[in-house]
Amino acid sequence: MKNIISWKVLSFFAATLIFFAACEKDDMIKLDPQVVTWGITDITSTSAIVSGFVVAEGDGFIEHGVAWGTENDPTVDANTVKVDTVEKAKYTATITGLEYLTTYHVRAYTKDVSGTVYYGKDTTFTTLANVPALTIGDITNITDISASVAASVTNDGKAAVTAKGFCWGTEQNPTIENDTTVNGIGEGDFTDEITGLLGGTTYFVRAYAINEIGITYSDEKQFTTLAGLAVVTTDSVINVTTTTATVYGNAIYNSGADITERGICWSTIENPTISDDNLAAGTGLGSFSADLTGLSEGETYYARAYATNSEGTSYGDNIMFQTVANIITWNVPGGYVSASYPGGSYADWDPGASPQVISTQVNPTSLEGYIYMANANNEFKFATQNNWDGPNYGAGANAGELDPDGGNLILSDAGYYKMNVDISGSPYTYTAVATVWGVIGGATPGGWDSETALTYDPASRTWRGTVHMTADEFKFRANNDWGYNYGSSAGDETLDAGGSNIPVTVVADYDFTLDLSNPNNYTYSAYRWGLIGDATPGGWSDDTDMTWDNVNNVFTVILDLTVGEFKFRANDALTVNLGGDINALTQDGANISISTAGNYTITLNTMTNVATITQN
Repeated sequence: MKNIISWKVLSFFAATLIFFAACEKDDMIKLDPQVVTWGITDITSTSAIVSGFVVAEGDGFIEHGVAWGTENDPTVDANTVKVDTVEKAKYTATITGLEYLTTYHVRAYTKDVSGTVYYGKDTTFTTLANVPALTIGDITNITDISASVAASVTNDGKAAVTAKGFCWGTEQNPTIENDTTVNGIGEGDFTDEITGLLGGTTYFVRAYAINEIGITYSDEKQFTTLAGLAVVTTDSVINVTTTTATVYGNAIYNSGADITERGICWSTIENPTISDDNLAAGTGLGSFSADLTGLSEGETYYARAYATNSEGTSYGDNIMFQTVANIITWNVPGGYVSASYPGGSYADWDPGASPQVISTQVNPTSLEGYIYMANANNEFKFATQNNWDGPNYGAGANAGELDPDGGNLILSDAGYYKMNVDISGSPYTYTAVATVWGVIGGATPGGWDSETALTYDPASRTWRGTVHMTADEFKFRANNDWGYNYGSSAGDETLDAGGSNIPVTVVADYDFTLDLSNPNNYTYSAYRWGLIGDATPGGWSDDTDMTWDNVNNVFTVILDLTVGEFKFRANDALTVNLGGDINALTQDGANISISTAGNYTITLNTMTNVATITQN
């Protein structure tokens, strides 16, 4: 708009100069008084600057200014701004007190000595929207941890308020970068409760409101919370033994009242208080620790740090720990060992080179272990040390009883025995039950009615077998007796007595390994085998599955191979894979090369880790 006016004025000047050049001085014509609305600049939400230009002064002007209003062609009878200074026929006037986002009409004017008013052309402009306007009320309902606050957005600045709320902190002039609430949109009243405060602390709070123009804050209010409970944390527990432990805490804030005592409390039940066992550890703020004593072995405890001030006692979170149980290990030496555990470090009648039974933290007086006895007549004893220094236990006066002076114990049949020893009473007792293991469940051939047998392999000390499984569940069971069963409550390859059923999601032939050789640490694996590699149809992405050959006791597959490489892997994952020399495959062994494309029969013996590759 300014450019258009400028060209008009320049054109007027040019015409005037031409006219003057063509006339003698005495012949010059006096122009009528004229004024031009030159331009409008610096428009804000409440103001604007308007320029006027006096083109011809006639008999002389006594007043200059601008008239403005919301209607067309405003006059000096409406709103005006007079100016005192005119420089080189130009003057400016600042209009203030305008409404947000409103269209105004404005005209420059001048008045001559006769009182005649001359106006420039009507020009319009629109003010900008503004940030919202808001007020904040008094802070009420102040406690040690909270306070209530109210505010009101009194004007949205002609742009929708998209968020409003409160911001606060311990420093003056908090912003939305500090703690905030969000309490809706638009104009109007709003309230909230500021929470999570610290007792005995001075806070500063402001209301805020946001629209497209920006953010505005109210005046600041200041308040101080009441004294409250101290803030304390329970940090860690270390050096746990059978009867002792060290627990650390930290008193991090006194909430406006001095901490007169701090310490640790503990119990076998969650959320202990100072009414339970406790140990004081000083006063005031800071880290501290307490050495707990007199604990019971193998027991689960809960501990909390505490801090006391004039307002009461506060507590940190629970920390749980379990004292160490005296896990007991007994050796089972005898004349059966060499025959039952060939090729290893075990030896007959050597306590330090024999199988063991072991207790647990949960049951420290109950020892358990699986022991294979291969002879028709198996003699043994229980040795409490790795030598014969004793005490050593043999046959007692009655069957199943143990006597430190007793003779050799005898099991007259070969078998894989589940041994249990009870040392909770006197005399000590033991049981030895021969077990034969298998898999049972909806996923197995026998369903939940009968076990599909596994075979014990003395070389690996595990139960092995290959079973076709459907998509269902299974467990391991012995002797057709649910008194001897293992599942996996953790959902991994660890087993626990009576644990959860184990799911099967892929129908396939599975190579099972049940390992009960480590007392109270029983595991299993269930592998379906396949081939993968750029020599196989599925490349390195998709396995070519193998199936079980019951006649030759190997996994087998017939397939077309291209020139390239492959490996054997289990369960479609390289976590378990075999490669390298096909006569002695190893975990993570090298890729196996195929130099000639063709149709091949490939077998895998997972008992010996030997493969065959035959071109058909």
